[in-house]
Amino acid sequence: MAQVTRHGQQIWCNYHQTAECNLGDRIELLNGDEANGRAHLKGVAETVLALLKEAKYCQIPVRPIGAGWSPSPINVVEDGWLVETLRLNRTFKLSAKDLHADCDVGAESLLLVQAGATVDEVYESAEEIGRSLRTGGASNGQSFAGACATGTHGSVWQEGGIQDHVRAVQLVTPDRILWISPKKAILSDDFIAQTGSQIIRNDRIFAAAQIHVGAMGFVTAMLIETDPIYMVQNIQKAAKIKREHIDWLCRGEFRRFSAAFGLNEEPYFQQLILNPFDPFDKKSLLRFLYKRPHDASIPPPPPGQMGAGYDALTLLGRAMAESDWFKGEILQLAMEQAYPDNRDVDDPPAIATWGNTTEEHAPIASLFNGSVTMDRSKLSEAFDLIIDSFRRGGGCTVVTLRFVRQAQGLLAPAHWPDNVVIDFDGPNVESSHQGYKNVVEALDDAGIAFTRHWGKTNNLDEHRVKRDYEQNFANWKWAQAQVMPDAADRRVFANDELVKLGLI
Repeated sequence: MAQVTRHGQQIWCNYHQTAECNLGDRIELLNGDEANGRAHLKGVAETVLALLKEAKYCQIPVRPIGAGWSPSPINVVEDGWLVETLRLNRTFKLSAKDLHADCDVGAESLLLVQAGATVDEVYESAEEIGRSLRTGGASNGQSFAGACATGTHGSVWQEGGIQDHVRAVQLVTPDRILWISPKKAILSDDFIAQTGSQIIRNDRIFAAAQIHVGAMGFVTAMLIETDPIYMVQNIQKAAKIKREHIDWLCRGEFRRFSAAFGLNEEPYFQQLILNPFDPFDKKSLLRFLYKRPHDASIPPPPPGQMGAGYDALTLLGRAMAESDWFKGEILQLAMEQAYPDNRDVDDPPAIATWGNTTEEHAPIASLFNGSVTMDRSKLSEAFDLIIDSFRRGGGCTVVTLRFVRQAQGLLAPAHWPDNVVIDFDGPNVESSHQGYKNVVEALDDAGIAFTRHWGKTNNLDEHRVKRDYEQNFANWKWAQAQVMPDAADRRVFANDELVKLGLI
């Protein structure tokens, strides 16, 4: 069994200090001294099962919490129990004898990841065995399970979200411990039985569990698939773009765009950070990552030469929000200070493993973090509309363009074949909220379909979630009912945000 520490009633605030609640109890879980990974997973799951049974009997809502990273109130639970998993952070290799006869991937590509392991810890575990993740968000401090639950994405244009790595989920409800995977089996029945889990092999239920938004149960572990280790070369610079470059990106002409500003090859990852007050006459911040073979003899450069520098954007944006004077100029200063180490094509190359592409992160207080995701082919049509409506609303954040393929999971925001994600990151002031609200209304008025990130400020409700996801939402609700047929079980995971979204 896992060790349980009850810290009692207290005020809890999330990582970025954007939401808080009065907890009935903060409960911390820690691994026991079991002999192997299967026993660890079984012990933790049985401990969580007992907690959930108690919570159901006492009618107390429960929220599992990893790093508490999401700026949205999706993690808060007034007068409930917050169950912390960050110390459940082990990862385990598998061997060929653990695989099902129908499995079509090698054991060397698989990792068992406990719910509290952070993205950075998973990077490190993968690299220790010569493997790598394919994509990830802008930061590395989230729990891997939490990042998957909200559909976190990066800007790897040939990949979807971080949940695409997931091949199975151990999920606990107040009634049972489940092992949910696709119909095509990966791990053997005997291995799964030793984790204390009942098996559900169903493609639709698995697709729901990949992005469960904390409303399908308590995830205690995940099985993820990795790639052979590789490296990436970073090019990041400040440069002016033109309107025609937006059209190139809209059409997916990424190599053409890269050749104009970076290397004349297909980028693996690319993003643009724009000044919405003057996106074409002010410099944008461009970042490209190009895939390279792994070479253990190459020492990693300092993090600033590989990272994106989001903190400077947000913290300097706060000063800009204090005044209406010269907003564009102050924002430009903030942007250019965010890239203190330009890495241009003529500079000595900055090359590191994928796990070294994100920087260590500190909490950003009073953060505003919103986004819209849409079909990439709509970018040219929507770009001017978004910029103009954002400015009219008084928005005072930077605007970032990212590009991803269709992501896995029924509730994945990136559900078009090719997607552009447009982020609005800056200070948590009224003008940021109003600018974002104007963008959402303008897109609706223009009839341009879009979705929003589950873990960010999104202003969603059940009606809009149903409209955005249609049959996928209905399938997700069906899957939730298969996992937790008893409505009383589902209510254990309720909070105001999930009820508003129609997910509980």
